[in-house]
Amino acid sequence: MSTLKPAAVRRVAVIGGSRIPFARSDGPYATASNQEMLGAALDGLVERYGLHAPGAVGEFVAGAVLKHSRDFNLARETVLGSRLDARTPAYDIQQACGTGLQAVVAAANKIALGQTESAVAGGADTASDAPLGVNDGLRKVLLEARRAKSPGARLRALAKVRPGHLVPDIPRNAEPRTGLSMGEHAAVTARAWGVTREAQDELAAASHQRLAAAYERGLFQDLVVPFRGLARDQNLRPGSSTEKLAALKPVFGLDRPEPTMTAGNSTPLTDGAALVLLASEEWAAERGLEPLAYLSAYETAAVDFVHGDVADGEDGLLMAPAYAVPRMLESAGLGMADFDLIEVHEAFASQVLATLAAWEKRGLAPVDRSRLNVAGSSLATGHPFAATGARIVATLAKLLAERDAPGRGLISVCAAGGQGVTAVLERP
Repeated sequence: MSTLKPAAVRRVAVIGGSRIPFARSDGPYATASNQEMLGAALDGLVERYGLHAPGAVGEFVAGAVLKHSRDFNLARETVLGSRLDARTPAYDIQQACGTGLQAVVAAANKIALGQTESAVAGGADTASDAPLGVNDGLRKVLLEARRAKSPGARLRALAKVRPGHLVPDIPRNAEPRTGLSMGEHAAVTARAWGVTREAQDELAAASHQRLAAAYERGLFQDLVVPFRGLARDQNLRPGSSTEKLAALKPVFGLDRPEPTMTAGNSTPLTDGAALVLLASEEWAAERGLEPLAYLSAYETAAVDFVHGDVADGEDGLLMAPAYAVPRMLESAGLGMADFDLIEVHEAFASQVLATLAAWEKRGLAPVDRSRLNVAGSSLATGHPFAATGARIVATLAKLLAERDAPGRGLISVCAAGGQGVTAVLERP
């Protein structure tokens, strides 16, 4: 019988990241698969950090939310089609919009426990190349025909096919237990927390302006690799302003008076991929690589959004970070004042503002807005579901390293299913 020996927990370094520019769905990446996009991001990382040698990376962890049946082994197939050593083990992971960050956490745990020295983690998603399923009625007829014991029984089963069976099942942006889209859930939460249209537009405009400024000063020069003619995120609108956003009509929450959520203060459907290179300090030192930051804490949470949103309560679909962050900070002995930078995934401007309000209600100090999403976030970049967490980790690590001083950053990612994934990065 084998036993596990206790191992000292090691620091996990964020070495760097690689992503392709994010694109609006049905645009430049309309025909790109999850594997192709993830492979482009991975090859960029291999080239940048010289990861060609056999065994250079201990493990590859990645996932996607919208997956074809051909993507059942997405991470491993991506490795086999990339410049990374084909003998690199790989596995898939999925936690809705928290997939990218959860992949980073999974890889980091193995490094921390000494089970591997390095890993690449992240994700990809395409809203353009979404899988179309066989109509469920047709599926049942075909299965009945397959189980038939005679040609006659098979023909009788196939005779049940009707024209309506030819309509494919298209993935819906809706929660199975409520039937509401993520935007409709966010609209309920916005009302519960009293989030105004003006505040949402202000946050959205700032996201675009800050992302544009980050590109101009070269922040993403070693984080983004061009792909299919794009060198910058397609959704970026450098000239965005509150005045322009105020002219847009609401698109969510139209069943109630004075809806506040528009296409401008909500993230668009997006295609893209992002990855992060993680390692032990020893691995980095042997290769002369300076860590950007260290992953020092992480936490997940979930809420009962089904009853919360139905009752117009505060525990909406995207509010799990309201619990994960206070719990994580209490465990780490930290408060909001201990963070130099704060990254909150912008699924919707209303969700960010509701989360900030919830943190205060749960005893945390108000967030200094000058430290929030200083290089823009999902409202400007877009949000390929499984890629966002890795994008945020790499960006925050680079921002901390830029400061050339000790610092700490907080990451908060909400996810479908009423879940949240959060983490802390530090630079000593």
